[in-house]
Amino acid sequence: MSPIRIDADYSGGRLERFSEFRSTFALTRTIDVWLPPGYDDAGATHYPVIYMHDGQNLFEPADAFIGVDWGIDEALVRLMAEGATQGAIVVGVWNTEQRRREYMPEQPLLAPEARQVALEFRRDHAGAPISDGYLRMLVEEVRPLIDDFYHAYTDRDHTLIMGSSMGGLISLYAACEYPDIYGRAGCLSTHWSISGSQLVQAMAEMLPRPGTHRFYFDYGTETVDAFYEPFQLEMDQAMEQTGYVRGKDWITRKFEGAEHSERAWRARVEIPLRFLLEGLS
Repeated sequence: MSPIRIDADYSGGRLERFSEFRSTFALTRTIDVWLPPGYDDAGATHYPVIYMHDGQNLFEPADAFIGVDWGIDEALVRLMAEGATQGAIVVGVWNTEQRRREYMPEQPLLAPEARQVALEFRRDHAGAPISDGYLRMLVEEVRPLIDDFYHAYTDRDHTLIMGSSMGGLISLYAACEYPDIYGRAGCLSTHWSISGSQLVQAMAEMLPRPGTHRFYFDYGTETVDAFYEPFQLEMDQAMEQTGYVRGKDWITRKFEGAEHSERAWRARVEIPLRFLLEGLS
């Protein structure tokens, strides 16, 4: 399977697209790959890889949910100009009509104490979570494709995963389920309220051992984000109790007045990118 080059200006970088990517474990979808400026001139240089959910919201306003994209390419180029990073490959995995089922952490809902939450989820979303299959697709099918086609670092420290809302949940879950694959996770406006304290506790118990991973969390105070703070504070407490060092292994940021939208995440995406890429060549 070969990518199609998208002929447009992406901040001096290049966008390539794998259309109709077929998986044994999940639904068919589009996968976009952004290559940073200088990629073709870098020879044997390798880059960190950032796997991102809701890929149609990252680069093109016409594809994005509210007509506003994250501007990931612009943000990374600004960080490159500052010398904060030498660049990164961004893999934008598009969502499907099964988005919530693919992004809801699956194992926590199998616990006996989560029976009622699981029943409500199946009722509201026409089925149980299928995130384990989605993650298998990323790890067993998408990642080998990226490693084969591109100058990508393949070690854990240089393999990042990031998303917002339900994409924040699945990013955290991915790092917990595959701690040897993903070394750093960005969780913007994590949608804790879909299951509340029960989900926070379950995810806290799954955390990788401290000192080996880096996590970024944030939340706003308006619209859907207004419900997140108490649950994020619980997660912060669990991080500390587990042995994570705030400011080193993880940070949590609160953004007063920020809503739950691509517009808000675009405005602050440089912050998680800077923290997650820090120290990576």
